[in-house]
Amino acid sequence: MTRVVIVGGGPGGYEAALVAAQLGAEVCVVDRDGLGGSAVLTDCVPSKTLVATAEVINQVRESGELGVRIGRSAPDSGDVSDVSTDIAKVNARVKALAHNQSEDVGRALQREGVRVVRGSGRMAGPDRVAVTLADGGTEELAADVVLLATGARPRILPDAEPDGERILTWDQVYELDELPERLVVVGSGVTGAEFAGAYNALGSDVVLVSSRDRVLPTEDADAATVIEDVFTRRGMTVLSRSRAERVERRGDGVVVTLTDGRVVEGTHCLLAVGSIPNTADLGLETAGVATDERGFIEVDKVSRTTARGVYAAGDCTGVLMLASVAAMQGRIAMAHALGDAVSPLDLEEVAATVFTAPEIATVGWSQHDLDSGRVQAVGIKLPLTRNPRAKMQGIHDGFIKLMCRPGTGIVVGGVVVAPHASELIHPVSVAVSCRLTVDQLAHAFTVYPSLSGSIAEAARRLHVRGQQAPRKDS
Repeated sequence: MTRVVIVGGGPGGYEAALVAAQLGAEVCVVDRDGLGGSAVLTDCVPSKTLVATAEVINQVRESGELGVRIGRSAPDSGDVSDVSTDIAKVNARVKALAHNQSEDVGRALQREGVRVVRGSGRMAGPDRVAVTLADGGTEELAADVVLLATGARPRILPDAEPDGERILTWDQVYELDELPERLVVVGSGVTGAEFAGAYNALGSDVVLVSSRDRVLPTEDADAATVIEDVFTRRGMTVLSRSRAERVERRGDGVVVTLTDGRVVEGTHCLLAVGSIPNTADLGLETAGVATDERGFIEVDKVSRTTARGVYAAGDCTGVLMLASVAAMQGRIAMAHALGDAVSPLDLEEVAATVFTAPEIATVGWSQHDLDSGRVQAVGIKLPLTRNPRAKMQGIHDGFIKLMCRPGTGIVVGGVVVAPHASELIHPVSVAVSCRLTVDQLAHAFTVYPSLSGSIAEAARRLHVRGQQAPRKDS
């Protein structure tokens, strides 16, 4: 029986453990911080639970045109203003759900016969893992296959040390008992934008410090523009082309000093300036595992490291820091190591979502890839304001963008900006993964009325017969 030792109990680790056990291996997971890892305990599950509350508040506040009246909202008002948040109750729910999800992971591993060892693991060679046990003592585990899935942690600025009270990382915000009166969010990437939008909805006065000329600089430019416009309309202050130099605690508040000398004051500051891998003190050199200049473990498309029999998955590899990618890397690693059928990781098939309101979901090649000539494709963008279901629901922001190969009509990418875009992207993801044509996508029935109807409509607009270069509607 093949002995598999997995260091790290996050998505990359526990998904790999389940696959390895199902393939007949003897599996042991070394877990330090809690099963589910940061994705379940401090990142994805908690943040999206917080976002779910914010989403409801946004819907209620903007439901005046649907005839909804709450409290003191004026009869002729388009907005409902008398909505408040109990942040202590919100955070209690967030932590309870994260704990429950972690327990669910533990039960799944137990059902498959996976042994879980509580402690910190490090490589003692290419075929051994030394564990410092959580309850004291040590244990050395022999392994035919090792998977490293140790994740990453929030990056800290040199002059912005978190104190867990006023200066916070994203895994510390759930300890707040009171809603920040004025929250300064440093960083306008995915994490910063999600938290800025959520706290703005919850009732905080939010200032978003963005070092680039727009929020979400790595996302589709049209989508990012929609989100920034929505942020501004909802009362958020966005400081573009601004970089934080220093964050200081002053009494019951914080002072954020920008590199151009400007000062932004607030009651709290949230740092969202990226992540660094948890790869120090793992004994990587001892095992012959190489890292890049940033400390991320180098892997190939089947998750192999430079050491024979040693694989790595998840944020510690820096490949694409998504829970879904971590899980896929872990599953691919075990399939490869244990001789099962395996398909190498294809990043062009990854579906990703930014959980702002509205959400941004993407898959496949991007608009930037088209515009730069990296891929030969044509595309179309349909605003949701034309969609009947969107009109019924009072949706005013968002669009569907679809891209395909000229001539063949094979779908190569898509962008959805809409409420629950994370759900709507799936048919586009299936089309990209299965190399469906726009005709095949268009011929599948959609419900009328539905937001997904706009996906079929976009596919019809890209019908291959006689196609030259469809215009980009706006």
